[in-house]
Amino acid sequence: MIARLKAAGVELVIDVRAVASSRKAGFSKTLLGNSLKAEGVDYAHLRPLGTPKAGRDAARAGRVDEMRDIFNAHLDEPDAQLALAQATELATTKRVALLCYEDDPNCCHRQIVADEIRRRLKCEVVDL
Repeated sequence: MIARLKAAGVELVIDVRAVASSRKAGFSKTLLGNSLKAEGVDYAHLRPLGTPKAGRDAARAGRVDEMRDIFNAHLDEPDAQLALAQATELATTKRVALLCYEDDPNCCHRQIVADEIRRRLKCEVVDL
């Protein structure tokens, strides 16, 4: 994964998981951040850009439209708006990658975050 990020020129991974722990080896917040740093890639966890539990439950059950509705409502909250502004600002100075659990961006809230950053910055977004 890190080699793919580096090959794409990623300078910063923005973790948009509400819960930045994982049963998958190497993907928990501290270990992931340290592994990325050792390879010259910065890491930031913007927890307010994570999907609320109800949205995660909907996504796990395959109810992607419901997850999107829940996340879009969440994105209107002040903490989420502040984190979105942070992510957007970071994307003005570094090449960033958004990280979440879901493999398919079409079924993930990070697509919503990426689309909002693209809209604000008029930049290109590429799925790795």
